[in-house]
Amino acid sequence: MHHGGSPEPDSQSAGGRHSTPWRPRGGAAHPSHNINTPARVMEVTEKLSLLGLSEQKVKETLKNESLTAVLSSIADQAGISTPVNKSVGNLLYHLATKLPKQFHSHLPLLVEYVSDGRLDQEAKLTAAIKFVQDHNKEFNRAEFEKKCGVGVVVTQDEIESAVAQVIKKNKDAIVKQRYQFNTGPLMGQVRASLPWAESRKVKEEIDLQILTLLGPKREEDLVKPPKSKGEKKEKKADAVPSNAPAEQTEKRPLSMAEFLKTVNFHVPGENYKTDGYVITDKTNDLLKEHLKTTGGQVRTRFPPEPNGILHIGHAKAININFGYATANNGVCFLRYDDTNPEKEEEKFFVGIRDMVEWLGYKPYKITHSSDYFPQLYEWAVLLVKKGLAYVCHQKPEELRGHDPPPSPWRDRPIHESLQLFEDMKNGKFDEGEATLRLKTILEEGKVDPVAYRIKYVAHHCTGDQWCIYPTYDYTHCLCDSLEHITHSLCTKEFQARRSSYYWLCNAVETYCPVQWEYGRLNMNYTVVSKRKIGKLITEGFVRDWDDPRLFTLSALRRRGFPAEAINNFCATLGLTGAQISIHPEALEACVRDVLNLTASRYCHESAVFFFFFFFFFFFFPHF
Repeated sequence: MHHGGSPEPDSQSAGGRHSTPWRPRGGAAHPSHNINTPARVMEVTEKLSLLGLSEQKVKETLKNESLTAVLSSIADQAGISTPVNKSVGNLLYHLATKLPKQFHSHLPLLVEYVSDGRLDQEAKLTAAIKFVQDHNKEFNRAEFEKKCGVGVVVTQDEIESAVAQVIKKNKDAIVKQRYQFNTGPLMGQVRASLPWAESRKVKEEIDLQILTLLGPKREEDLVKPPKSKGEKKEKKADAVPSNAPAEQTEKRPLSMAEFLKTVNFHVPGENYKTDGYVITDKTNDLLKEHLKTTGGQVRTRFPPEPNGILHIGHAKAININFGYATANNGVCFLRYDDTNPEKEEEKFFVGIRDMVEWLGYKPYKITHSSDYFPQLYEWAVLLVKKGLAYVCHQKPEELRGHDPPPSPWRDRPIHESLQLFEDMKNGKFDEGEATLRLKTILEEGKVDPVAYRIKYVAHHCTGDQWCIYPTYDYTHCLCDSLEHITHSLCTKEFQARRSSYYWLCNAVETYCPVQWEYGRLNMNYTVVSKRKIGKLITEGFVRDWDDPRLFTLSALRRRGFPAEAINNFCATLGLTGAQISIHPEALEACVRDVLNLTASRYCHESAVFFFFFFFFFFFFPHF
């Protein structure tokens, strides 16, 4: 299991290649152009140049194959044979970068409107992109043109009048502050009344009318105003208890919840607007049902596998999942991913909850993947009936690696797979003798991942009720759907599972959450892998999971690390897709910052005695 809070992908997932994977209907295919050949590179380079890209920009764009393909497609759709003007080229480039690929069915329409000048501003194009996202199924051209300002021309007289009203409204402040007055808000006020006015013309008119009002700049207008450092310090001092030193309060770190308020994730219910989200004929109805269930509430989950104690990497995942929910007045589930009963123990269930609560978070609800085993089984049967899953008899060792042989049982009759899957459930096969595999392909090229495998092991929650257990690839997304998770946050290595995540939810026709990935946290000079820590314990190199030499959360607590310091440390890491490797001193610095503010200072009476003892004999050696 990785330390970002989600289980590791199952080792039994098959790899290799096959023909076209199943795709839900809805959303256009991404334009694909093979630009590997020299002739094709030259052709694409010429198209990008015709769009107005500089030589350096063309080189940078060619490194992004998907963007290059979209721009090449746009050039073909626009019928560009001669260089376009810079304004049109910038708008077409903006369109290529901002329109999610699931809405590329509208690309020809938008290209047409930009090319013939009906969408002649970035504001209009942005409105057009938003419109096609909001009206993907029910597109009305007349409403589209009205919402996007097509044909609207804002005259200079209208701009002058709107600016004059805004200047009049803010006249006292402008006269008092003169040229130190911030004109940015004035731009916003004018654009509120004239959304399709050109920003350049609005800015020029504001500058002109302010010059008319104030006259030429004086000598004092050229002096930069002093920075109001004192006012900032007073505000910071007011926000903390009066007995805290001012220089310490200035160093108060940003909490994870405060930081996550600035993160730009999708709004609940607007899943379809995120890049790469798969839209089907039922997406709109399913999202409406989802919003009825949640009321638009943000829902996240922390899904650890209960096969070990949480470590410092999990602290980042806990803070991100619980912190994002807290920042948006939402809820976060603690869901044990208990699909591998061989390695799960009661002490790990208890220890995980203990660490979450020690960090200061209270789960909205504690659930188990095993709670949903009956529904997961029903969906597996549905997939077999739809021809999207089959029973395979390849051995686990045959499926390992990146290029295993294709399954000879992939095209077996549906009725046969149904009967065999029921036989698996009823214990008629030995372990490893049969698996249920999904007919899909992952981004990394792995084909037909395993959905169910046989394990004759008693389960912590369900006992001997089941002898087949679902894998991570099958379980995780469906449990997210059943709990109506809005933001499925996981570490970057699970980006290769995103396609199967969306595919599976749409294949069983259930609500599909959005998966967001962030970079995992690694700590230098220590071991954070639960598998490796378990081996160190088994072989006697460390005593247990709370050995102070480890960076498990229970070990850090035993060493005296405050939970607040760990949370502050996680907040300093940010939220990026890059893998992070941190020196332990960075964590220790956060610990010192917290202890300097919270730890009491004491002088033991024995220390006082020894101080006076040595003082006396130092100054009076002959006494």
